[in-house]
Amino acid sequence: MNLNAPKHPWNRLTAAVSRIVDERDTAAPFGFAARVAALALAQERKVASLFERFAFRALGVACVLALLSVVANYSSLGGGLAFADDDLIEDDPVAVLLDT
Repeated sequence: MNLNAPKHPWNRLTAAVSRIVDERDTAAPFGFAARVAALALAQERKVASLFERFAFRALGVACVLALLSVVANYSSLGGGLAFADDDLIEDDPVAVLLDT
C-alpha cells in the first residue's frame, strides 16, 4: 500500500478538499449579542451559600488580624534582625549541652 501514489484514495480526497472554498457567512445574526446579554441579565441569581456569602468578609478579617499581629510583634521583629555571633552561640543547643 503506497500512500504516495497519485491514484490512492487518500491523495484524491485531500486534493479535492484543498480545492473547496468555504463561502458561508460566519457573522452572528443581527441582534445576537443584545439577546445573549439580555438573557444573561434576566436570569435570577441563585441564593448564595454561607461560605460564598462570607468568604470575602473572612478574607478581610484574616488580613486585618495578620496586620495586627505584625504590628504587635514589630519590636521583636525589628530588634532581632541583627544577630551577633555571641547570640548564635548562646542559642546553640549542642553548645549548651556540651557546656562550651
